Amino acid sequence: MTVDVLTFGCRLNSYESEVMRAHASGLTDTIIVNTCAVTAEAERQARQAIRRAHRQNPDARIVVTGCAAQIAPDSWAGLPGVTRVLGNTEKLLAESWAPGAGSAVSDIMAARETAAHLVTEFAGRARAFVQVQQGCDHRCTFCIIPFGRGPSRSVPIGVVVDQVRTLVASGYREVVLTGVDITSYGPDLPGKPSLGQMVRRLLALVPELPRLRLSSLDPNEIDDDLWRLIAEEPRLMPHLHLSVQAGADLILKRMKRRHLRQDALDVIARARSLRPGIAIGADLIAGFPTETEDLFSDTLAFVTEAQIPFLHVFPYSERPDTPAARMPAVAVPVRRERAARLRAAGEAEATRFYAAQLGREISVLAESDHAGHSEHFAPVRIVAEPGKLLRARVVATNAAGLMAEAI
Repeated sequence: MTVDVLTFGCRLNSYESEVMRAHASGLTDTIIVNTCAVTAEAERQARQAIRRAHRQNPDARIVVTGCAAQIAPDSWAGLPGVTRVLGNTEKLLAESWAPGAGSAVSDIMAARETAAHLVTEFAGRARAFVQVQQGCDHRCTFCIIPFGRGPSRSVPIGVVVDQVRTLVASGYREVVLTGVDITSYGPDLPGKPSLGQMVRRLLALVPELPRLRLSSLDPNEIDDDLWRLIAEEPRLMPHLHLSVQAGADLILKRMKRRHLRQDALDVIARARSLRPGIAIGADLIAGFPTETEDLFSDTLAFVTEAQIPFLHVFPYSERPDTPAARMPAVAVPVRRERAARLRAAGEAEATRFYAAQLGREISVLAESDHAGHSEHFAPVRIVAEPGKLLRARVVATNAAGLMAEAI
């Protein structure tokens, strides 16, 4: 073993893991654990992975980084086999990976820029992730991530374009733009470009990019340029994932979100009017503090009313020092039961969405020799060469996705 990278959490972490892999390429017998702090479960999985890695490779040096390490470095430094802890700023600096470098965790709230990196490959992945934004200036009551990522800051358009060009030249046919809160892109840059303006320029400057996808969007912050691209740009995939979190107004207010239930419904309706057939995804939290059965029923009904096939459902998880952690809690078994009901509703919507694709011609990015994803991000079973983009026809569907044959 030389360098092994274990990644937990979001697509931004996946991108940053590749930056670290390149910086640490000169090291030997090193395991990098890139942690997530979104939920207690994410932290538990990372701790479990560290203990397992130490048992299997007792002589390896384990470096822990990521949001959980940034927020509470001392709690990770004492784990078996851990030799260093790096903060989210330090992990992306080449000098942090020089032989003999030590632990370093700076004040992330003082960060004002994003360092430029050029990633050429994503190990084992057919699609590439590109960071366009970092940090978050909002303070949702349940979320600890601003304290792991710092203030919102944007990647200059030229840097994004160079990164995407490099990845396309390396053979990637799809790129996902990612960050912590990508709809906040731009106000810290000269000219204050919006996310939509940046995407429009990127597509114009990299015409050889076949497919562009966006990570999670705040429903209230989609700008006019982005709406025009959703309507008119075929290379922007017909797949919109929204950070909704709840379908009850009272819970949304207690979460300190910037939208209400009807706002989210209006955004979804507008997307479908501009891009018929667009696939909708959403993040939802089950069992937020003070959530009654009636309030939960509003969220459950929201899934059906909005016809959302792609859900990311999380039982609420207390995060230290967040306002929500001090609110009256919902019992953990109730959170889990409600999360299961939300997932079941999402699976029913997904089954209906897949059934509507039967007989249609689709575009598939092959991710293995037997599976990939369509332009709508529907999972597809297909025989194809990994990394290839191909046309196919849907010949069957089930609750797990689509089955297709290349045309």
